[in-house]
Amino acid sequence: MLKVLTAVAVCVLVLVNTLIGIGPMLVLALLRLVIPIKAFQRFCASAVMWIAESWAEINKGIFALLTPTQWDIRCDAALHRDHSYLVVSNHQSWVDIPALVQAFNRRTPYFKFFLKKELIWVPFLGLAFWALDYPFMKRYSKAHLEKHPEDKGKDLEITKQTCKKFKDLPVTVVNYLEGTRFTPAKHAAQGSPYRYLLKPKSGGIAFVMAALGEQMNSLLDVTIVYPQAKTPGFWALISGQVDRVIVDIRARTIEHRLFAGDYENDEAFRAQFQTWVNELWAEKDQRIAEIRKEITQS
Repeated sequence: MLKVLTAVAVCVLVLVNTLIGIGPMLVLALLRLVIPIKAFQRFCASAVMWIAESWAEINKGIFALLTPTQWDIRCDAALHRDHSYLVVSNHQSWVDIPALVQAFNRRTPYFKFFLKKELIWVPFLGLAFWALDYPFMKRYSKAHLEKHPEDKGKDLEITKQTCKKFKDLPVTVVNYLEGTRFTPAKHAAQGSPYRYLLKPKSGGIAFVMAALGEQMNSLLDVTIVYPQAKTPGFWALISGQVDRVIVDIRARTIEHRLFAGDYENDEAFRAQFQTWVNELWAEKDQRIAEIRKEITQS
């Protein structure tokens, strides 16, 4: 019964917080849309992000008050709010998103996720995602692309167009290289060479890097580990059943050659870039193994 009451209390408070913030956010987003003055549009964009950061900070307070979760944030570098970052992370659960909020809110610029197109229909949050310029991606199956080859590359085109909007303000772009949440079934179906990860995809991150270029301060390599035996879902988090979440952050300098190539048309560069991503992922897999060993020994 206590779990249900905790979950209800968390949901009600987060909903109230969302309802308070969504109105001003939408007004600013609409004003930015209809008044084509760059300085005013930049002001509106900054104000929308301030509202989103305040919303996230209040939500952090709600979770701290009502749930026992310990957010074990480890970071090997100083973070700055006036720099742009690319965040790459493994992806296991909806809890990954609150984990990133805990790690980065008001330490870096407010982050942008690449979202599935269907999420725009989520009540309230869909409108907030639109106001925040989150790119909505429509994923196509191989069977669909065989029948409709004209749809090939549309996701990458959305990536390029969206990143152009990010050039006016510092931004943190979050990319889940696996493209979907990890499950043992997906891992087995892929024949993934990694113990704890699915195979990474390099197209999205390549286009983000090419679009942001010199604006990007560094890549933040994020590894999220859940010490409990079963990966917790969102219900477990809001009902107070997640004791600890480990978020390991490592800043990486990106070699200039990875910005300079033509991923779309240069096959040799594309192979080189994928090799770099695979090496990044192999190191992450080893880091997860080390963190899990640390957990068992503590």
